[in-house]
Amino acid sequence: MSVTRFVVVGASAGGIDALSRLAAGLPADFPAPVCVVLHTSAQSPGVLDGILNRAGELPAHAVKGGERPQPGHIYVAPPDHHLVVEPNRLRLTKGPRENRFRPAIDPLFRSAAQVYGPAAIGVVLTGNLDDGTAGLAAIKQMGGVAVVQDPADAAFPSMPTSAIRHVKVDHVIPLAAMGPMLSSVVTTPVYQGAAAVSDRIDIEVKIAKAEDPIKSGIEQLGQASPFACPDCHGVLLRLDEAGHIRFRCHTGHGFSAESLLGAINERVEDALWNAVRAIDEGARYINHLSRHLEPVDAARAERFAAEAREAQRQSEAVRHVVTERESLKAD
Repeated sequence: MSVTRFVVVGASAGGIDALSRLAAGLPADFPAPVCVVLHTSAQSPGVLDGILNRAGELPAHAVKGGERPQPGHIYVAPPDHHLVVEPNRLRLTKGPRENRFRPAIDPLFRSAAQVYGPAAIGVVLTGNLDDGTAGLAAIKQMGGVAVVQDPADAAFPSMPTSAIRHVKVDHVIPLAAMGPMLSSVVTTPVYQGAAAVSDRIDIEVKIAKAEDPIKSGIEQLGQASPFACPDCHGVLLRLDEAGHIRFRCHTGHGFSAESLLGAINERVEDALWNAVRAIDEGARYINHLSRHLEPVDAARAERFAAEAREAQRQSEAVRHVVTERESLKAD
């Protein structure tokens, strides 16, 4: 059966419930494939397909790679793999993490825009930060339809809010109305005035497919910034898309402005905890020396003990900083 419309859905925090409710609202004769990315850890047991299979009338499958997408089926990205769309085929890749996740939403959305153009329908649901915004913009650029869960209806409104702020969204609706709305959209005629696929979309889809970023043309995407990639410490290129700032390194890791700040906050906290560990280890070692010296050189042993107490005081001061600090914000 030929595919005339293609639906891609992305969710993060609060996404299991939201995706279950969305699946419950889709009829058994839904005339398009639905591909789903939910942010998960690499260690996740990967049970989302079973949950969605029980939630509604459409069969849900964990993608294994190579499937030919069929109307009326839900395809779920497994943990630690990007899901990308190719002509009449679904593909799994171990491409670089984007917005700190694999699977990430933007690679799926961009590939759907590249392959299906105006026939693609992107749906951004609940979640923190802003994965999905850049991919939804690519779908709109290609003449597709952009759908966003109403932030007031989302358990975590950041992802829907970001999409609305940066993309000319077609529909902002609560989950309860999304199934009937999608059923209507997938049966409407496809827009015929789509633009040609941009080099940027092609390059970023190649990166998601784990192709060499340099050979793929990553250096065309933006200018070198003064910032280093939190994952590999390479130079980050800055991409400015009509006010939506993103970053990519030469290895291919991708960050929105928000996800980069989130990664920086994690690195700051890691560094502070490492400082606590290092000072504590030093204090324990000095105490060890003090105890060994005490029988033969009491004065020197006491000096060591005093140094250990000072190290412990420093450790407690740094521990207070790491437990009481507020994360860096860009409000």
